[in-house]
Amino acid sequence: MMRWSEEQQELREAIGAVAAKLGADHLERDQAGTFDRDGWQRLKDVGLFGLPFDPRHGGLGKDLLTTVHVLEQLGHDCQDSGLNFSVSTHMVSTGVPLQRFGSSALKARYLPEICAGTMIGAHAITEPSGGSDVMGMQTTAVLDGDDFVLNGSKSFISNASIADVIVVYARTGAPGDLAGITAFLVRRDSPGLSVGNPISKMGLRTSPLAEVFLDDVRVPRDHVVGSKGAGFLIFDHVMKWEILCGFGINVGEMRRRLERCVEYARTRTQFGSVIGANQSVANMIVEMRIDLETSQKWIYDTAEKVQSKADAAGDVAMTKLVVSEANVRSALNAIQVFGGYGYVSEYGVEKDLRDAVGGRIYSGTSEIQRQRLATLMGLNRPLRPAQA
Repeated sequence: MMRWSEEQQELREAIGAVAAKLGADHLERDQAGTFDRDGWQRLKDVGLFGLPFDPRHGGLGKDLLTTVHVLEQLGHDCQDSGLNFSVSTHMVSTGVPLQRFGSSALKARYLPEICAGTMIGAHAITEPSGGSDVMGMQTTAVLDGDDFVLNGSKSFISNASIADVIVVYARTGAPGDLAGITAFLVRRDSPGLSVGNPISKMGLRTSPLAEVFLDDVRVPRDHVVGSKGAGFLIFDHVMKWEILCGFGINVGEMRRRLERCVEYARTRTQFGSVIGANQSVANMIVEMRIDLETSQKWIYDTAEKVQSKADAAGDVAMTKLVVSEANVRSALNAIQVFGGYGYVSEYGVEKDLRDAVGGRIYSGTSEIQRQRLATLMGLNRPLRPAQA
């Protein structure tokens, strides 16, 4: 069990108090697929976006564990899962790689606005033909004088239509080469960069999703994040943070869902008694609690391991699997507990399921996580050729 300091708890409660006032109209915005700019402004005003970043650039200087702890409360108190997702995407996709790998000049220029939330960030990795195959990306970056020239397209880019800056991953070396990918900080207003129409989706509808097109986009050499060829290293670092922060938010959402089901089961009566007295209903809610507490343990144990710089590759993959799958089960159980009310849109219970399903796909599909674990266990490595 994690022990949190008084300062950590006060910060969590302060953010939670603001988050609790957001999302009152989340069902209407979910139907319309609109981003909550007023909610973003309120979270900006409370300093949420600066949580894990250096105070020299306007951040709060909090460690990974504290950041996840606070974001869990955001997930619990803010009912707009799409807004929560965009918040995590912004912080992790742009701020995290800049702080860890960006040059002093790049950090001084962009991190203050990223921390303040006045400049919104996104990252562009996935491609139409590649999906989860990062090493097979086809977007290229070719050095031309003092600039790199980027060409290609990216798909399923969260925050694309609201972003001011995008961390674009492009190939600067041979396909399949771990040192052949480079990360670039690209301004949205760069000539040749265009964003496609919003993509309608099953869940997280209030978090904008679109394609990004790069047609001879010139990026100054000093806007390379890290160094040429360091893109895969940066991507790996970012994914650890993305999983822990994004799915930490999911844990908060699961906690809110469990509380709602407990309250409903204690007050809803059928056949002369509250439905919580029915063993089958009670068992579903107990399973929701088990899923929640298992997910909490994985999130915080893995965050502690990553923060201590221990080898956590397997832990991160298992955390992503455990939490994403548990979130879907929890949402399905909630629909069953609420019955007909859970199935109709008016109560927002079915929305939880639509939002949860995406977690099995983004940040590396469940199948990719299992494949990574199999590789770490030596199960899918090619056999060595027989010795002569």
